[in-house]
Amino acid sequence: MAKKDYSNLTKDQLLEVIEKLEGKKKYGLVWDEERVPEKVVTDCQDKLPVLTEVKDKEITTDENEPTHILIEGDNYHALSVLNYTHKGKVDLIYIDPPYNTGKANEWKYNDKYVDENDTYSHSKWASFMFKRLSLAKDLLKDTGVILISIDDNEQAHLKLICDDVFGSNNFVANIIWRGGKRNAAKFISTSHEYIIFYGKSLETISKLKISWKVRKSGLEDIYKQYEKLKKQHKTDYEIITKELKKWFKELAPDNPAKDHEHYSTVDERGIYFPDNISRGGGGGPKWPLKNPNTGNFVKIPSRGWAFSKEEDLIKAVEENRVHFSGDGVPCIKSYLKDKETQILDTIFYKDRRAASTKFKDILGDGVFDFPKDHEVISYFIDALSPTNAIILDFFAGSGTTGHSVLELNKNGAKRQFILATNNEGNICTEVTHPRLEKVINGYTGVKTNTTYNGLGGNLKYYKTSFVANNRNKDQLKIDITKRCTEMLCLKEGIFNLIKDEADYKIFHQGNRYLAVYYDFANASLDELKEEMNTLKGEKVLYCFTVDTNGLDKANFSDWKNIRLEPIPQKILDVYKRIFKN
Repeated sequence: MAKKDYSNLTKDQLLEVIEKLEGKKKYGLVWDEERVPEKVVTDCQDKLPVLTEVKDKEITTDENEPTHILIEGDNYHALSVLNYTHKGKVDLIYIDPPYNTGKANEWKYNDKYVDENDTYSHSKWASFMFKRLSLAKDLLKDTGVILISIDDNEQAHLKLICDDVFGSNNFVANIIWRGGKRNAAKFISTSHEYIIFYGKSLETISKLKISWKVRKSGLEDIYKQYEKLKKQHKTDYEIITKELKKWFKELAPDNPAKDHEHYSTVDERGIYFPDNISRGGGGGPKWPLKNPNTGNFVKIPSRGWAFSKEEDLIKAVEENRVHFSGDGVPCIKSYLKDKETQILDTIFYKDRRAASTKFKDILGDGVFDFPKDHEVISYFIDALSPTNAIILDFFAGSGTTGHSVLELNKNGAKRQFILATNNEGNICTEVTHPRLEKVINGYTGVKTNTTYNGLGGNLKYYKTSFVANNRNKDQLKIDITKRCTEMLCLKEGIFNLIKDEADYKIFHQGNRYLAVYYDFANASLDELKEEMNTLKGEKVLYCFTVDTNGLDKANFSDWKNIRLEPIPQKILDVYKRIFKN
């Protein structure tokens, strides 16, 4: 790597270099971020990103279902917009960024592909990721989490970047996804990749006692077999237990139900596992206890009973919650129905090939290589976010995260996804959007000819566009106010236009209403007031003003039950923070 030539720098320039060097951290990942500035970032000095809706790509199936968002454009610009519309609102981020493997045509920096011959490939990748993760962090709720897929090429670097952005104290786990062997490997078959997992604030998550659990795999098959045996043998629990144990024994080793083989004993309450009845750590009470079936005293566990009160132990026996096996130490019955969830594990197996097969049935061959498995992403979204969560993916690719959310919502959840992707190789227009459209509306499998019912939902499609950063600040305010309507709709989650006038617009969503007033002279403000005062429900008015202090509420005293928001100063404040202009 060539050394920098400082010989022609002035004293002031040398002092500036020294200050930068002294200001750099002494531990962690350090990269040359100034040598090749990123064009999409520097462009924002001269133009500010906004959104423009593409109406002919809108999908509407049911106004009562969530409206999902797809943004076509560079994700740096999309994240900048979202810093105004969704700061502190996102529950979960999942991204699958470029892995920087050095392969040709993998990812671009400043419109040029980065390959193994690029001396600064790691610095470019680190700078690229750091900027986007820094913007993404501010979008997360304090209880939010981020999951990032990566492989060995940048895993170590990404961990250090995330420690810097999110704080090493908010690191949760480095999850290993075993996805099947690749026999074409040069030296050793790599059968895994990683999902790096951070929380926005583990302190907040702990204080709120939030736990991340998933439903155990294979339960449906177990319950199905149990119901079948119960139908055959009625209340003969001894026979049902014998047949259930036999069924478990005959399962294939990779069947997920096999993991729960210890739950194979049955009584009138259902399937249970004879669990340890002794006090953990020892020191438990040692009251005598009779086996009600034999009348003999049973052996007392060496660590004593787990119960604090003798009457609780007796009650458990009377309620048939204690499993006796002769006169040895009995067990407590642990029922499967009470143990259906488990905490996440750091290692899981899911063959990667299955995702490609399913994807090809939606869009056909040769459309997109190596899509992520929507069942895996669904698994994590379901475990780590509430059912009304906002889910963000700003490396949306083939749209797997969107598909995952739609799949989860079919069971009554109301999660909303926001996807952002560029349109390199027409990926957004020819892959992401068509996939989502098919999954929402239904389709016939390209490969299987199977008919798949639509999962429902609504979709708004936006493109990033720009407003010139006019040095005349009042003119800039006028210009951005004219172009910020889609951002305001996105911020409020109110999208349906019901009134479109030259000076103002009114939107609604259910019983919520959004008005946007653009006119500097306020000539038609009274007209808008009359319109809004007739509406019943939650109302908000975004009103243009050049005053940096916002709106004078006294001027709106006769507006009924309305929240006031000035535009565009708050948008400009966000961009000033991000772009430093």
